[in-house]
Amino acid sequence: MACPPPDPIHDTNKPGRLYVVATPIGNLGDITHRAVQTLSTVDLIACEDTRHTKKLCRHLHITTPLVSYFREKEQEKATALLELLRAGKQIALVADAGTPAICDPGAVLVNKARAAGIEVVAVAGPSALAAALSIAGLTEAHFFFGGFLPANAASRKHVLKNVATLPCALIFYETPHRIQAALADMLATLGDRQAQLFRELTKIHEECLEGPLSVLREQVRNGVRGELVLIVQGAAPLPSERPEALEDLLRWYRDEQRSSLKQAVVRIASDLDLPRSQVYKKALAIWRETA
Repeated sequence: MACPPPDPIHDTNKPGRLYVVATPIGNLGDITHRAVQTLSTVDLIACEDTRHTKKLCRHLHITTPLVSYFREKEQEKATALLELLRAGKQIALVADAGTPAICDPGAVLVNKARAAGIEVVAVAGPSALAAALSIAGLTEAHFFFGGFLPANAASRKHVLKNVATLPCALIFYETPHRIQAALADMLATLGDRQAQLFRELTKIHEECLEGPLSVLREQVRNGVRGELVLIVQGAAPLPSERPEALEDLLRWYRDEQRSSLKQAVVRIASDLDLPRSQVYKKALAIWRETA
C-alpha cells in the first residue's frame, strides 16, 4: 500500500513523520521519484555527512535544510530530532549511500520514534546488499548477512568462527583498507571456499571477482578501490547420519565433499571442538591413503 507523500502544510498539533529514505549507492539515476518527492517536501533532512548529501540535493534541485546525524553522536542527535518530530516536523533520514540503518546510522532514531508513537515510513530504494544478491546467482533463498566485520583481528576471527558451520551463503560489507586482512582471516577460519567480491556496484567501474578465497586474496594484494560486498559459499551440509569416528568423518569430507585437507581440518575442528593439531595429524594419515 502506497504511503502518502509528506504534506508541506503541517498540523503542528500532531507529531510529524520520520521518512527513512534510500538514496543511490553510486548511479544517481537510481533515485526513485518518491524519494525525490519526499526529500523535497519534508522540513528537514538528517544525514550522515551534510557535505555528501548536499551534492545529491544540488543535483536534484532540492533545497530542504540539512542536519548532520552521524554514529559518533547518534544518541544525542536522535534525541534532538525526536523533539522536532514531536513538534510536528516532517523529517527524512538518509545515509551517505543506500538504505539507512543497514550498517549505517538510523536504528537509534527509528527506535526512539516508534517508542514515542511517531509514524516511521520506509521510502525504499537502493541497497548494496540487495544489489549484490540480485546478480550473485544464489539458488538458495536463505543467507547470513554480517554487515561489516570487526576491525580488530581477534574479534574478526571470533565472528568468522561462529558462522563457519552455517550452511548458507555468508555476506559481508568490507572496506578497501581491510579487505586483504579479512580475506586472510576467512581463508584461515573457513577454508578455501568459493566467493564473489563485488566492487563499485552501480558505478562506471563496477566489477565482480570470483573464485576461491585464496585467489581473491591474490587479486587484491596490490590494493583495491571502492566499497565492497563479499559473498562467501556456506558450509557444506553434514551427512544426515554423521559418522561418529573422526577417521570416518575425515574420509567423508575427502571422498564425498571433495574437500582439501585444510578445509576438512578447519570444519571438523570447529564442529567437534577439537584441537586443530589433533585433527590435522589424523587427516594427514587419511589423505596419504590415496597418495
